[in-house]
Amino acid sequence: MQGFLKIEGLSKDFSTTLPARPVFADVSFTIAKGEFVCIIGHSGCGKTTILNVLAGLDSATAGHVFMDNREIGGPSLERGVVFQSHALMPWLTVRKNIAFAVVSRWPDWTTAQVNAHVEKFVAMVGLLPAIDKKPSQLSGGMKQRVGIARAFAIQPKMLLLDEPFGALDALTRGTIQDELMAIVRETQQTVFMITHDVDEAILLADRILLMSNGADNDGTYTPGRIAEEVVNPLPRERTRAGLHHLPGYYDLRNHIVDFLVTRAKAH
Repeated sequence: MQGFLKIEGLSKDFSTTLPARPVFADVSFTIAKGEFVCIIGHSGCGKTTILNVLAGLDSATAGHVFMDNREIGGPSLERGVVFQSHALMPWLTVRKNIAFAVVSRWPDWTTAQVNAHVEKFVAMVGLLPAIDKKPSQLSGGMKQRVGIARAFAIQPKMLLLDEPFGALDALTRGTIQDELMAIVRETQQTVFMITHDVDEAILLADRILLMSNGADNDGTYTPGRIAEEVVNPLPRERTRAGLHHLPGYYDLRNHIVDFLVTRAKAH
């Protein structure tokens, strides 16, 4: 398997008694440098567990994860994570929330260097007027922008996104999707993202992994797995407004929806 990120034979079993009932098993895929990959599946299939293993926040029962030819064995500033909850420190301003991460990444930088770097990424997400406000003074969408700016500011080799727009209203969600897409194109960032939104995956991803849930069939338990990998055939310079006008959009969308409805075996 070739790739910047390599996942080999990953499985996770939370059960404490035999027989084993892994949530997912034999999950293997690669992500190329600069590629944007989304994973879609119903709740309980193990998507977030996979992301947490990639982030180094959880360990797999079996299998290995390699990034840049080194095995992942714990959290690292080489991987930036954005969760559905913004996870900002409420007592710090936007500037200081991001500066905290920047100083962790570059402890020898001067205050001026840190501030210049922070301001660059706050500007990138359109939040300079709010840079000295605390999270309690920001809307939900603004908080998520801060989380995204913080993740990009440490210039990670890979960005991990766990439904970062799931709690936002549709208009805000769409705006930040556009901003994320623009920043990813500018930085050539490698991204792995969990989403439940089919259109979001089609808009953002170069490739979409379809994940099935574990299921009992005739007394035999089958763990969840990556059931299919779908390459997005649409032009990479696509926009949210023009997405549904592109040839092949409805075929791609219907294929993913059909998987989720008839083949993902959700329970």
